[in-house]
Amino acid sequence: MITRRKFIKSTAIAGLATTLIPKSLFAADLHYPIGIQLYTIRDMVSNDLPGTLKILAEIGYNTIEAAGYGDGKFYGYEPNEFKKLVEDTGLIPLSTHSGVTIENAAKVAEDSIRAGMRYLVLPSLGSDYRKDMDGYKRAAEDFNKIGEVCKLAGISFGYHNHGFEFVKMNGEVPYNVLLENTDPELVFMQVDTYWMVYGGYDPLDYFNSYPGQFKLWHVKDMVEDESQESTEIGSGKLDFPAYFDMAKTAGLEAVFVEQESFKIDPVKSITKSYQYLKSL
Repeated sequence: MITRRKFIKSTAIAGLATTLIPKSLFAADLHYPIGIQLYTIRDMVSNDLPGTLKILAEIGYNTIEAAGYGDGKFYGYEPNEFKKLVEDTGLIPLSTHSGVTIENAAKVAEDSIRAGMRYLVLPSLGSDYRKDMDGYKRAAEDFNKIGEVCKLAGISFGYHNHGFEFVKMNGEVPYNVLLENTDPELVFMQVDTYWMVYGGYDPLDYFNSYPGQFKLWHVKDMVEDESQESTEIGSGKLDFPAYFDMAKTAGLEAVFVEQESFKIDPVKSITKSYQYLKSL
């Protein structure tokens, strides 16, 4: 068992290292690191992770967000091995989506730090929390506890939204309850632009209402027809120039491209999204 004292001692140095994003990420023509959530190209990752990472680097991406943590490993690699694999291609393993709970927070944070991550994100909320508003308030309390463990370790903890958090319960928006009941010093929000718009809300309103709480963004666009499918960034109806105009207000530190499915070749698709973001 990892005691609190042992955990803090073992991660103190690693935690300090992860508080700094390498200056190489901030090239002269980039305001924020442009990364990609590996779930976007999950089939490619499953078939050939090393080869896929090389393709991402060739396109121009400079960071990745993992979505394959389990049994203490990232996509089957020990944390330090995964870190080396990613960095050897010229990419930075900046963030990870993981099933973190109060019970496993210390372990997941430790593994994430060893993998080079600066951010640890819970990708969704379990059904037990989603039954009523009391459940969302309980989730916020648990987020604060997880965030405290992560902060002690030297990694930032955040939550990624979908669409269900915007379905009102008793006249209240669950997402607002999460924002208003979490400590911004312990918990940040990774806004998924697609799902927020899908839920009927404007990211600009949230950036204004809860400044500084959106450190990471999943930039995901939506087609303009009734299918509401995700599409290449800049090809749909979401107003990304307006979002980025408010990046400082939102507290943005890094962006990750995400797309649910493709109508064109995946490599061409993620290249198009990268080029659009870089043009901004």
